[in-house]
Amino acid sequence: MKFRPTAGASRIAIVGRPNVGKSTIFNRLAGRRLALVNDTPGVTRDRKETHTQMGGRPVILLDTAGLEEADPETIPGRMRASSEVAIRQADLILFVIDARQGLTPTDRAFANLLRKVPAPILLLANKAEGRGGALAAMEAFELGLGTPIPISAEHGEGFGGLLDEIVAHLPEMPEEEPEGAEKPLRLAIVGRPNAGKSTLLNALVGEERMITGPEPGLTRDAVTVEWSDEEGRVRLVDTAGLRKKARVELELEKMSTGASIGALKECEVAILVLDATLGLEQQDINIARLAEREGRAIVLALNKWDAVPDRNAARKGVEDVLQTSLAQLKGITVVPMSAATGQGVDKLMPAVRAAHERWNRRIGTGELNRWFEVVKDKHQPPLVDGRRIKLRYLTMPKARPPTIVVFGTRAEALPDDWQRYMVNSFREQFDMGGVPIRVQLRGSENPYAEDDK
Repeated sequence: MKFRPTAGASRIAIVGRPNVGKSTIFNRLAGRRLALVNDTPGVTRDRKETHTQMGGRPVILLDTAGLEEADPETIPGRMRASSEVAIRQADLILFVIDARQGLTPTDRAFANLLRKVPAPILLLANKAEGRGGALAAMEAFELGLGTPIPISAEHGEGFGGLLDEIVAHLPEMPEEEPEGAEKPLRLAIVGRPNAGKSTLLNALVGEERMITGPEPGLTRDAVTVEWSDEEGRVRLVDTAGLRKKARVELELEKMSTGASIGALKECEVAILVLDATLGLEQQDINIARLAEREGRAIVLALNKWDAVPDRNAARKGVEDVLQTSLAQLKGITVVPMSAATGQGVDKLMPAVRAAHERWNRRIGTGELNRWFEVVKDKHQPPLVDGRRIKLRYLTMPKARPPTIVVFGTRAEALPDDWQRYMVNSFREQFDMGGVPIRVQLRGSENPYAEDDK
């Protein structure tokens, strides 16, 4: 497994100390609100990237954690190490300072670090609103990194000139990607805080891409990584832990939760990561139900499996809860694994690919109706208000998720228990475990038709 960025794309890293406006610049350049923006210093902890275009050139834009002088074992120290990886991988670096605050010793220290980097550097003096701000930006000349570019990310000032400078440092426009080029599988990693989601992402992509540690809630934003497994491209999103709604209090945590839910809505398959030492708890069930409501295929990752003392009891406990509380996702694939040691991680992506194939699968009308005749013969639809429901045929107009449309006289009155019976039989017959199934009823009432009482 390896990273596979967009062909010919230039990597542009936005770096600087905390709270100078890097994420606001990232959002402006990306053309949409992707990174969390808040006055709290250190909101961005992991490298966040997005694929976009500038001047017709493909670009991978990277938002990074604030650069701070800190012990490597601390959270700021781990954040700095992550940012330094982005600096080493970048083709162009945007070094951001706060013109309003002026140069700080930290700015000067990191300017010294950047002077040793071979990639070209553009010095951005942010928060330089108006004429006074532009004059204040000139102080940054003394860093020896070229002419400062005064901008205001909050107000959008100076971005025309900034884009011109960026494009001037990019290679010539590549040939267009051919039609029918492979699209990445959209995959989200979701779960409660401290279940091991970021450790799992690092294990999958084979590098320390995300900040990890024993502290709960390290990941604050939804972070996207594009890479490849043996089957092709994957756009993988690590999300902040989803806690119970009553416990989501701070504005920043509300924003993190919103970003996680947004990632879940945009994905095709969700990996729900559980702490196997705790089992399948109510919040895990709530997250799985949310994914099902959004129509996403789900794979269950039983993480920290190496720390489970009685594995048979743990597995049975999870299966019992799935049977009683997640019947709408019957047959969901469960992968015991340890993201920290790598045990079982190799089985996860094959399970994801299989779930994605089921989620995309459409059954032909002939095959579908041959099965449906058997289903009706085994268990006839009941009488409702003394009148017979006469089901005539099915179609499957769409997948993603699989959707069955039932046609027949008074089909709209079909009881829920018979619909569940039909869906369970459909799952078993066509191997649709762990995939949401949608049922639409198309009834008819013809006053001239013979009554089927």
